[in-house]
Amino acid sequence: MAKLQSGSELIFRVAIALPVYRLFDYLAPDNIEMTAIKPGIRLEVPFGNAKKIAFLVECAQHSDIAIGKLKRVERILDEKPLLSTKDLALLHWASRYYHHPLGEVFSAAFPVALRQGKSAVIQTEKRYALTELGKALAGEQLKRSPKQKSVLEKFQAHPHSLSEAELSAWNQNWRSAVKQLMGKQLLQLAAAEFGIDSREPIIRNGALHCNPQQQAAIDVVCGSLGQFGVFLLEGVTGSGKTEVYMQIIRTVLERGQQVLVLLPEITLTPQLEDRFRQRFTVSIAISHSKLTDRQRAVAWLNMQRGECSILLGTRSALFTPLKNPGLIILDEEHDASFKQQEGFRFSARDVAVVRGKLLNIPVLLGSATPALESLHNVDNKRYRLLHLPERAGNATAPVLQLLDIRNKRMQEGLSEALVAEMRKTLAKNEQVLLFLNRRGFAPTLICHGCGWVARCRRCDANLVIHQDEGTLRCHHCGQEQRLIRECPACKTGELTPLGLGTERVEKVLAELFADKTIVRLDRDSTQRKGALENYLQRINQGEVDIILGTQMLAKGHHFPNVTLVAILDVDSGLFSIDFHAPEKLAQMIVQVSGRAGRAEKPGRVIMQTRQPEHPLLTTLISQGYSCFARTALAERKDASLPPFSYQALLRVQAADAEMPKLFLNAVVKLAQEHSKGHTHILGPVAAPMARRAGLYRYQLLFQSSKRPELHALLNVLMPKIEKLKQANKVRWSLDVDPVDLY
Repeated sequence: MAKLQSGSELIFRVAIALPVYRLFDYLAPDNIEMTAIKPGIRLEVPFGNAKKIAFLVECAQHSDIAIGKLKRVERILDEKPLLSTKDLALLHWASRYYHHPLGEVFSAAFPVALRQGKSAVIQTEKRYALTELGKALAGEQLKRSPKQKSVLEKFQAHPHSLSEAELSAWNQNWRSAVKQLMGKQLLQLAAAEFGIDSREPIIRNGALHCNPQQQAAIDVVCGSLGQFGVFLLEGVTGSGKTEVYMQIIRTVLERGQQVLVLLPEITLTPQLEDRFRQRFTVSIAISHSKLTDRQRAVAWLNMQRGECSILLGTRSALFTPLKNPGLIILDEEHDASFKQQEGFRFSARDVAVVRGKLLNIPVLLGSATPALESLHNVDNKRYRLLHLPERAGNATAPVLQLLDIRNKRMQEGLSEALVAEMRKTLAKNEQVLLFLNRRGFAPTLICHGCGWVARCRRCDANLVIHQDEGTLRCHHCGQEQRLIRECPACKTGELTPLGLGTERVEKVLAELFADKTIVRLDRDSTQRKGALENYLQRINQGEVDIILGTQMLAKGHHFPNVTLVAILDVDSGLFSIDFHAPEKLAQMIVQVSGRAGRAEKPGRVIMQTRQPEHPLLTTLISQGYSCFARTALAERKDASLPPFSYQALLRVQAADAEMPKLFLNAVVKLAQEHSKGHTHILGPVAAPMARRAGLYRYQLLFQSSKRPELHALLNVLMPKIEKLKQANKVRWSLDVDPVDLY
């Protein structure tokens, strides 16, 4: 019964996904056994005139609110908690550390379907597998039915069965082709596969031979399974970090445990998924934002029940519960994508380390360009460094060179010297990769007559020309308009594109290399489902000569026939008001360079620059990333910047230009009253982009040499800020350990 004693009722203290720093009390449902209720279950509760999904935090016997004013819980959605006590402890820690409302932190740990109150029962989905006839049939025999041919080849590349969810993630239009292939007795329904099948070995294909450094790293991590430790695997690009991961994972699977592998980008998931499926016979779950809500919920529940052994996912997959946790891996641990930039602003890398400690399992961080914070943790013996200094197999490190383009004739961003090098490379039937981290045709449309510039009406930013679509688009708020032909200011001047974008470079490449196949990889060209995978397949099959792209080219991709990489505009990252910028530029250069010479053929990297004597560039070329990182850490120490100090950034925006300043001035006054003196309060100042999407933006930076003191101040401030009279007139957020100051 809900009643405890005569006249007393059981109180449910719950968290609701609202931006408020408090919990809510409700009366327990009638006829409920207190012993059956544990924190972590989902509830449906009345809230105002609506109903909301809530998460039980604790059962209590008393409330600060009169019993008569409390509403009763309407429904209990789960018989047992979906999260373990250690999962719950992690969420409470994250709420405290990032000073974020507990209800929103709880909500972030669940997939959307479960947040909405949907059932936590997995609907059994069909799985399909090749018949013996299907395994033997050559895809070419179905060339008159391209859809069937594509589906058959998908199954032949994955000899185990594929589920409906896996097929939908690959291609939404698979059903008719599968039905036809079943009619031809090339496919059949298969039994569900979960976890490790004891009748089948864990490894499908044998492990690759490791060099001594790879083997040493594998031995160290495998020797630490079953206990907490953080390992930083620093390996030059192409050094075989993935093979190290997979051999360690094999040992974890043989212990009957699960592995969580986090990746920075969705685009890296399909090719890594293929490698994992070709190697391991266990069931693998996938989780990223391009899957449906149902697919992500199924992956979450399969890991929670131990029915899948490996989860490959992006940042949001971090909180997925594991029945038998054994290892957490973060690939490209330096990547800024691991930091959530909206709402609950957590760092997946830092929370993963805390999760590993709570679960008493190792955490493996891998990167060719480790974050300065991670190297600092190595120096302080918090992390253990594992080093892979050589490329795997017979591949050698690419040669880096600066190409001085001062006073040189340029053709849409391409110097004559670079074009000549490209021709030499293409003449040897090798591929060229060009990197420009700016999509669109050109970043600015300017009037040659009066100097008018096309600006976004809602942001302090120029509109970007997208010539192929005939639009001007703001890359900050998404607003777009038709590309205009006449200057609206002087009505006579010639409108001229200024600056470079990938579309513009693609057009000049088509003129210079008319007989070559060119592929552009950026967010615009890969929006269509399956487009990126199709492009990558064509590149690896040698059907492409020149690859042009943005940031999505920088990480993880293996292009064995690319021997020349050119960074067209390295200078744009050299001058920034953000102290993180040099680190990000160095990482980008090294990561992009790593696409060259990954197989037997040697690679070269050319960086076009007007700053050939810049110390960042010369250090990277002559001494490598490690030397740059040591220098950058010394500079950060001299300037008392992170990781030698700790920061929190309070961002504010409002439609009224004055309101953010008034709000932050009130916060400064509060902070000065409660500060112990070691925390510097810097600002308020306008954000580098002062207006975005029609809102005026300001920020206030808290910085302290003592982390506990900074958090003690924030603990006091957060509840008080919420009650400021100006708080209702602005949108504000706190970013602990910001990765940029924008």
